[in-house]
Amino acid sequence: MDEIKKDLQNPSKATHQDYFGRTITYICIAFVGLLVISILYFITTRGIATFTANHVSLWKFLSGTNWNPGLLDKHGNPQIGALPMIVTSFSVTILAAVVATPFALGVALFMTEIAPEKGTKILQPVIELLVGIPSVVYGFIGLSVIVPLIRHAFGGTGFGILAGTLVLFVRVLPTITSLSVDSIKAVPMFYRSASLALGATRWQTIYKVVLRAATPGILTAVIFGMSRAFGEALAVQMVIGNAVLMPHGLLTPSSTLTSQLTTGIGNTTMGTLPNNALWSLALILLLMSLVFNILVRFIGKKGSLKK
Repeated sequence: MDEIKKDLQNPSKATHQDYFGRTITYICIAFVGLLVISILYFITTRGIATFTANHVSLWKFLSGTNWNPGLLDKHGNPQIGALPMIVTSFSVTILAAVVATPFALGVALFMTEIAPEKGTKILQPVIELLVGIPSVVYGFIGLSVIVPLIRHAFGGTGFGILAGTLVLFVRVLPTITSLSVDSIKAVPMFYRSASLALGATRWQTIYKVVLRAATPGILTAVIFGMSRAFGEALAVQMVIGNAVLMPHGLLTPSSTLTSQLTTGIGNTTMGTLPNNALWSLALILLLMSLVFNILVRFIGKKGSLKK
């Protein structure tokens, strides 16, 4: 009896494995958390140095329209107005999402509601292929095809927000499509059955029931696509024009936050004002990524409450 009692009280092999697996999991979670905190700390400390060490006005940085950190204006202040890049980044992001969303929804509905088996067999490899193509390939195609077409059709150089929007449209299309497919598939089948049983047509069921039930997930897909578009660098850099000018139209060459970062970070010295100004642009990108994540969590929470 004592031996049986002792065996029962001693941790088993499965218990030791459970403790070991739990320990490894906690270590991984702690490592990831430490990595995220380190990234936030590094970018934040570098980004605010423009305002703390170089004493640049935050309002002038966000509202100024001249970007030339190496020169001073007539009042002796550095020319680090980031407004043109902020406006351009939001412009190409919003336009790309507006253009890509109808196409993504159409593809997602075809794959899930109209021709589920055939649609998945035909379009799933295409979506995976679009996801796997590197950004530089999209940028090169945009530089070789889209920019000359815009130049021939509308005149000018062909570089600008329109070219960047069309390139980003292809970049965000797979993301919005894949997440929309998952959202539509998550709608319970009895929603469709009940709608059809009440006499609704197939399209009425899709439009009035399926899409409305999947709206939180579709909005989440659009925001994820916008987040990806906002942080895209190389593909946009090759077609946007890289001129830090306030955009006055879709054909105006301009520069996004990411394109300015990629072109300028290698030409500055760490700790100088031009370098700190670029890190401030990186901080704006980081804050926008956090905003997109908060929006995703908020929409997901609202969607779960409605269900």
